[in-house]
Amino acid sequence: MKNRLKIERAIKDVTQQELANQIGVTRQAINSIELNKYVPSTVLALKLARFFEKPVEALFSLEEED
Repeated sequence: MKNRLKIERAIKDVTQQELANQIGVTRQAINSIELNKYVPSTVLALKLARFFEKPVEALFSLEEED
């Protein structure tokens, strides 16, 4: 699964730590998602979408092999 988290963070000018604090996870969790090492739960994906004021599909997309 691909994600646009790093891009959206840059647009909003927030650090990984600031984002993590806002949604209640660790900075390491945000880093792992951005590096495609961790697929967020539905709840976490929804929290991220709410934070960025975008639909989940604007942040995450399936790849061919998914």
